Amino acid sequence: MSSPLHVQVAEAIRARIVGGELPTGAPIPSEAQLCAQFGASRGTIRTALASLRREGLLSGGQGRPPTVRDTALGQPFEQLISFSAWVQQIGHTAGQRTVEVARRGATAAAAEALDIDEGDPVVDVLRLRLLDGQPAMLERSTFVESVGRLLFDFDPDSGSLYGYLTAAGVDLHAARHTMDAVAADETDADLLEIAVGGPLLRERRRATSSDGVPLEYADDRYRPDRVTFTIDNARPSAAGVRTDVRILKEIS
Repeated sequence: MSSPLHVQVAEAIRARIVGGELPTGAPIPSEAQLCAQFGASRGTIRTALASLRREGLLSGGQGRPPTVRDTALGQPFEQLISFSAWVQQIGHTAGQRTVEVARRGATAAAAEALDIDEGDPVVDVLRLRLLDGQPAMLERSTFVESVGRLLFDFDPDSGSLYGYLTAAGVDLHAARHTMDAVAADETDADLLEIAVGGPLLRERRRATSSDGVPLEYADDRYRPDRVTFTIDNARPSAAGVRTDVRILKEIS
């Protein structure tokens, strides 16, 4: 079954932007031109353009003609924990190169996040994540031993750790994310192919089960020239509905 026409239109325009046919700052063809190109109504075109604005691809609106903002592609918050799922969803190729999977004693930071004692057994994973074959993120994950030991029966170069673990019945239900910036250490610099001390975007993550039991502590470091983050929020209503916050991860 084919996708709705507005989805097809958005995909076609997105492909032009990502492929460079519509560079940053370029105007999008007029609604009339797009209607003719796609055999679509103005309502369909407007729906497609609105979805691209929400992704952060287009600027404009409220009477201003849309232009290409940049080549950023957004990721909804609920998928932030899966790099592979995000990259596949936006039509790019995810890859990974595993540096280490090891059982060892928990560091002080991991122990605090996982509510265990420092030195308790955990499983550490260090992987270089690739976006279209290029280094994009260095992933450091520490799993509680009962979860991490499942990874010794999995080839971590084959795909998503989260996909494998959830398929194995692990209840990876929720996560808290903390964003900041750090300077690249020697390992970061070597694997991400940047200079020591170069700026990186860091996402620290604490993943829990549905009943709140900590399962993973992660320290993921992104090259800011390839991936950025955007936070969209909205003012709460007069009735006191809480502010809705979405975190978008983007390709630069």
